[in-house]
Amino acid sequence: MSALVRPGQPAARIHGTIAHDLGVAIVSGKYRSGEILPTEIEFSERLKVSRSAYREAVRTLAAKGLVESRPKTGTRVTEQARWNLLDPDVLAWFFEAEPSPELVNGLFELRLIVEPAAAALAAARRDTRQLTRMREALMRMEQHTVMTAEGRDADREFHAIILEATGNPPLVCLASTIGAGVHWTTVYKARKDELPRDPMPEHWKVFDAIAAGGPDDARAAMEILVRAALQDTSRALKRPTPAGRKRRSAAS
Repeated sequence: MSALVRPGQPAARIHGTIAHDLGVAIVSGKYRSGEILPTEIEFSERLKVSRSAYREAVRTLAAKGLVESRPKTGTRVTEQARWNLLDPDVLAWFFEAEPSPELVNGLFELRLIVEPAAAALAAARRDTRQLTRMREALMRMEQHTVMTAEGRDADREFHAIILEATGNPPLVCLASTIGAGVHWTTVYKARKDELPRDPMPEHWKVFDAIAAGGPDDARAAMEILVRAALQDTSRALKRPTPAGRKRRSAAS
């Protein structure tokens, strides 16, 4: 049985847990593209869950592009090109499974395309209430630090308000993806070790430029912020986990 599936869990939580476990297994390569997943009979008997919970989990994965189900052939893992990599759940599963450098670099390339332009628009279009919310988010982020869940939530909120302040509905729709990218890369850096630097100065510079109504300054400040975060994450990708360092020390 999955370590996360527990007897007596509500049905919605059970199928969510199954979708999570299967999602992590797929993005980590345990189930490869083209491979057929266990049948609902096999799976439900192995994990002692209802067939309906398994079917609902498969529907969740299919909606995210990870699998497709066909009569008589079963549920097949699709090729990665069909996965919805902008889905916050899929991003979370990748970071739980250990993201590849290609995924991390691609995520930061997306941020570099979207966020500096969004900051420039926000500088021209933000209102007083949005500025107040940005400031409050940064104050909470500074108080709690991004080493805590409260600080990371405030960080994500700051970036989401900037997208909201653009007044551009398609950009606002990217808030959950950008927020997930901000959140999971920060979690990833923090689980490797303490963060190598204080990210607050770059965040306050973005805020100050937006508050001053300077689109060019806001664009430049946001680009510096995202590039600094990329450098931190790149170092975390190359650095072994604390457990890995201990194993090597014990062997030497």
